[in-house]
Amino acid sequence: MEFTNRETWTLIHGLILGTFFLLAFAGGLAGLWSLRREYVTPAGVVERVKRLKIGTAAMALVAWATVITGTWIVYPWYRESLAGEAGAGCQGAQTPGEKCSPRDFLLSNSSGNTEDWHKFGMEWKEHIAWISPMLATLAAFLVFYYGPALARSRTARLLVLVVFTGAFATAAIAGLFGALITKTAPIT
Repeated sequence: MEFTNRETWTLIHGLILGTFFLLAFAGGLAGLWSLRREYVTPAGVVERVKRLKIGTAAMALVAWATVITGTWIVYPWYRESLAGEAGAGCQGAQTPGEKCSPRDFLLSNSSGNTEDWHKFGMEWKEHIAWISPMLATLAAFLVFYYGPALARSRTARLLVLVVFTGAFATAAIAGLFGALITKTAPIT
């Protein structure tokens, strides 16, 4: 099994960084949810907050790495125009290729009604994806700011949980659109 350079970067962007993001979210969610004075001793709160700081900071960094690799490495390959006017290079194509970029392929409707995958799916994905690292960074900042007070303050903990979950939700939407678009028009 061999991967092209483009397939390798797509794999790094979506699968590898996406997996780390999911793991960081799952750990952070469990840590935030169970960080309560009635569940943890004072020494346990200190230890858990230290882990939360590392985990939320890692999640924010991975979110930024995912969006940056997607925007400046993978996305230009999707967006390049190879088909010429009116998608001429995509006529009769079953998948994107040397004369038909993924974007051209979707817009040409050469394999069915695929234009909306670009017009709605990709255009929306490329904007919502940037919200995730912003929210993940805010969640990490709040964990550093409140620290052990998160165990005492239900309001502060819920605020962090909402922001943290928002980071995940926006990444999940972008990831889902990315996976479905890549299934329809892979970058080769």
